[in-house]
Amino acid sequence: MEIFTILETLEELLETSRNLPFSSKSVVDKEEMLDLIKEIRIKLPDELKQAKWVKEERQRILVEAQKEADGIVKEAENRIIAMVDEHEITRKAYDQKTEIIETANEMSREISKGTKEYADTLLLNTEEVLNNTLEKLESNMSEALHLMQLSLEDTIKTIQTSRKELK
Repeated sequence: MEIFTILETLEELLETSRNLPFSSKSVVDKEEMLDLIKEIRIKLPDELKQAKWVKEERQRILVEAQKEADGIVKEAENRIIAMVDEHEITRKAYDQKTEIIETANEMSREISKGTKEYADTLLLNTEEVLNNTLEKLESNMSEALHLMQLSLEDTIKTIQTSRKELK
């Protein structure tokens, strides 16, 4: 899960950034932050590939289970044909066929549910981390602009005062 490592690096960068004087705001290296976000975007497809692999593996298992179930059903049908007169054997074969199909269907549902939960959890965690990172970036940028505005306003006042003194 390289994405989580990159996100931890991003979080550490924010936590170790220099604070602005008289403020709880921080100054961060924009290029470094953008590089880390770019890495996340590059790595994200790998995580999605893993989820796709899990889904394909589930499908392969389902196909194998269905083939096995079909083979068992076919075998049971062949036995039924050979023992048509023996009603008890015929009934047991149908019961076994039903049980195998029900078991295969249950396995299919469990694998499908597990795959969906895994993908959903992965995507939820990624979404939360990215939203938190975006909020921190927006907050830092907004505060830096506000401080620059205050500094410019003070400079303008100083210039106006100086001009008045000259008159």
